[in-house]
Amino acid sequence: MFAARPTPPDRITSLHNPRIKEVVRLQEKSAERRRQGLTLVEGHRELANAQQAGWAVATLFVCEELAGEALARTLLAPAQRTPAAYEYLPVSAAVFAKLAVRERSDGVLALLHTPHRTLADLALPANPLVLVLEAVEKPGNLGAILRTADAAPAHAVLVGDPRTDLYNPNVIRASLGGIFTVPTVAAPMADILAFLQAQGIRTFAAALAEGAKSYTATSFSGPTALVLGTEADGLTPATRAACDETVIIPMRGVLDSLNVSVAAAVLTFEAVRQRGE
Repeated sequence: MFAARPTPPDRITSLHNPRIKEVVRLQEKSAERRRQGLTLVEGHRELANAQQAGWAVATLFVCEELAGEALARTLLAPAQRTPAAYEYLPVSAAVFAKLAVRERSDGVLALLHTPHRTLADLALPANPLVLVLEAVEKPGNLGAILRTADAAPAHAVLVGDPRTDLYNPNVIRASLGGIFTVPTVAAPMADILAFLQAQGIRTFAAALAEGAKSYTATSFSGPTALVLGTEADGLTPATRAACDETVIIPMRGVLDSLNVSVAAAVLTFEAVRQRGE
């Protein structure tokens, strides 16, 4: 006698459904995400990256009209196991449009259990390349830097005194899921600098400062941390003073600075080039 196969739950079609209202609150309020310990991820590619990195799915919302029948069936299967891997909730196109953050979504949105990561959890190689961001405030910049860290690659991204939620949906969108592929930790800036010093990692402050050495004339071949501040204020004086060296990207035009995500890419790929990686 075969057991009856579980049937999918009824599709959510109302914009006023309590579960839909909950997702909207999570999208809009970082305090609510922290309180519930949940992170929102939109897109099957990003979800796959998160799962490969060991993030556990709590709830999966799927719009079959956008995802396609084959993908919807694949995503439903884990929810029909005993015990279920996660809760699966099909939704209408109109409901998913309310949940979607980006245009041309593929109809997949997940709530993930957010892991608690600390500096002590990092497992760095013998000769690490680390990106350090002080007081980053724009989700798009953080996401773009995470994409660079994945592409180069860097071995970790450390965010000191952040002014934006590390798992803001716009960070995840801008990073294309790089937040899951690169070890990323938020901590007080003083703790990050102390950690790097204890690990024997040399710190290079990127700053417009007199006496700063051009990045191309600087050796990043050993254990390296590239330290960048905000576009508006740069690094704080205390952080700059605590770093081992100060480097500059020479500007040949009228403007005196680059977008922080562009500066991070320039420095990171130079470090990788020098290492022959």
